[in-house]
Amino acid sequence: MSEPAHILVVDDHDEIRNSVSSYLERNGMRTSVAESAAEMDAQRARHSFDLIVLDVMMPGEDGLTACKRLRQECGTPVLMLTALGEDDDRIEGLEGGADDYLSKPFNPRELLARIRAIMRRSEKSPPQDPFAGKRIRFAHLELDYDGRTLTAPDGTRNQVTSGELKLLSILLERPRIVMSRDELLEMTAGRVAGPLDRTIDNQISRLRRKIEPDVLRPRVISTVRNGGYSLTCDVEVSS
Repeated sequence: MSEPAHILVVDDHDEIRNSVSSYLERNGMRTSVAESAAEMDAQRARHSFDLIVLDVMMPGEDGLTACKRLRQECGTPVLMLTALGEDDDRIEGLEGGADDYLSKPFNPRELLARIRAIMRRSEKSPPQDPFAGKRIRFAHLELDYDGRTLTAPDGTRNQVTSGELKLLSILLERPRIVMSRDELLEMTAGRVAGPLDRTIDNQISRLRRKIEPDVLRPRVISTVRNGGYSLTCDVEVSS
């Protein structure tokens, strides 16, 4: 039999931390707990974890900052816990590398289902990245993929986040093809959009500010009514 998944629950509220831990253990998982990012680091130094449940609002280093640091240090999947209605936190968490998010208060069954879904995805071999080590030219820009840097003809440079890069790379792989919001969300975050989910719209808006000469009249990434988004130009890839 395979070993049970080992989950680290990081939350400064005793009641939430302990109730989540108990529920996961009743459903066949091992758990460890931490009440801060510093204690999370101490736990990671002692154990290997299959997934980290990470709260956003914590004293000391907050969850969003800790998540970004985790992405630089390891590949352990992260599920963020956010306050109800805090859209900016959810978007920043996903762009910072979180695999999924759940708003408080939450149903423990949904938390368990999301953890299992993340772990199923992480067990699959990731597809080879076609742009790794490449420079991509499109429209008036050149993208240094590994450096996550966009360069304009006048030499102006813009850094893109990991979330923006993932979304942009999907569009670059499929120039002139209309991608729906649901497709883009599934491919970037591995989840299904809710009825009021504007994650993709917000990411497109941020990306446009870095690639469009005129954000009020976007020409590089077009909006297709009742369709989604499309990259409107040819793409050239070089080493």
